[in-house]
Amino acid sequence: MGGRFIVDGPAHAPATILLAHGAGAPMDSAAMNAAAGALADAGLRVARFEFAYMAGRRGAGERKPPPRAETLMPEYEAAIDDLRPDGPLVIGGKSMGGRVASMIADRMLDQGRIRGLLCLGYPFHPPASPTRLRTGHLAHLRTPALICQGTRDPFGTRAEVAFYALSPAIELLWLEDGDHDLRPRKSDSGFSAADHLRTMAATAAAWVDRIAPPR
Repeated sequence: MGGRFIVDGPAHAPATILLAHGAGAPMDSAAMNAAAGALADAGLRVARFEFAYMAGRRGAGERKPPPRAETLMPEYEAAIDDLRPDGPLVIGGKSMGGRVASMIADRMLDQGRIRGLLCLGYPFHPPASPTRLRTGHLAHLRTPALICQGTRDPFGTRAEVAFYALSPAIELLWLEDGDHDLRPRKSDSGFSAADHLRTMAATAAAWVDRIAPPR
């Protein structure tokens, strides 16, 4: 898989999940490490990669704002080219990474290169700007998709998302009291961050079994 990827999980997993990071944190952030670890523990192979702007921050120490999501689509497709997994592939990511994956998903599906789309905390709108929706392409998405979202995510709460026009190909897993990293408040929800990560991973593994059943 090459040196550009961080890989977790069994080599002979039923599917590989390719994950891109969010706009402000790298592929080895605490949230990405935790999500990848949970998916690997559920029996999935997980590969993470970094967009060039984020990789550049490591060397230069500069914190330039991320580019527009649309401009990152070729980089995501290049990562698919470089990964070359042995079995079924699901693409996705954390926040912006999942959004970029969703914008190329149908084309990759039509080319037979992926089986599905997994988004962890989809950025339905910017925080405090609920009318600036990023959902237009999701209304007609044909790729089987699983979006795992905290019910109080400032990028799209359960109450808000209930009114969006989303494709029937999209399944939603709501994690009670979860934030944009799927973490609940310790004292209020009755759940822990570890609980929600296990639920996310178990749901994702069962979903993969349905969209890419073993031959």
